[in-house]
Amino acid sequence: MTLARCFLVICLSVFIVGQAWAEPMPDELRAVLKSFRAEGSKGWAFTQTTRGDGKSQTERFDPRAHEYKRWTLLEKDGHPPTPEEAKRYNELQTRRSTGESAPNVKDQLDESSGERVSDDGVRAVWRFKLQAKEKDDTSAAHMHATFTLHRPSATIERVELASFEPFRPVLGISITEAKTVMDYSLPENGRPTLLKSVTMKVRGRAWWLRSMDQDLEISYSDYVPLRPSPAPAPAPAKETSR
Repeated sequence: MTLARCFLVICLSVFIVGQAWAEPMPDELRAVLKSFRAEGSKGWAFTQTTRGDGKSQTERFDPRAHEYKRWTLLEKDGHPPTPEEAKRYNELQTRRSTGESAPNVKDQLDESSGERVSDDGVRAVWRFKLQAKEKDDTSAAHMHATFTLHRPSATIERVELASFEPFRPVLGISITEAKTVMDYSLPENGRPTLLKSVTMKVRGRAWWLRSMDQDLEISYSDYVPLRPSPAPAPAPAKETSR
């Protein structure tokens, strides 16, 4: 076999293997993602604790409250918030409540890029490339989204968003690594899947001088279902005199 022919065979083999790895999204995963919510199931109050860079903050979320009062600061750096900290926190809620939400990751998937990472019959792990849905989204093209499907409960147990190469989201910012992992509880005893934790890791620099390195851990606890109040019983019909 000539060198040129050998090279052609190798190239074709690489192409075929590459094609074999790419699989379209399976119907079972598509069906689960259709109802998947990154923030977890609706209708629950919860406590959120964020830790990172030597600081911590504990908040309570109650969706029944007024839009700007749904979040309450419980602790700041391990102690009850001071009046000034509580005031500053409450002032920030206007921006937090009315800000636009980020694109939903399941709507950014390149479904044709599917890669079955593992499958033991109970859990199937799939990875996809992301596509930008907005003009100013310069990060999606450098990220993968990986989903862990728990087959018995037909729920997503973990989502991982991770960069696979360095990128520059904006001028002057260089990111060498970015990773977010979201873990969810499995449905049990009538309780739906709920968000358990989020971990975030970023490594990079701003203008080659300031470090952008950051590690955050967010945990969710004390879930309370918000059941609607039972409808009042209808008043008994009045008897009409004959």
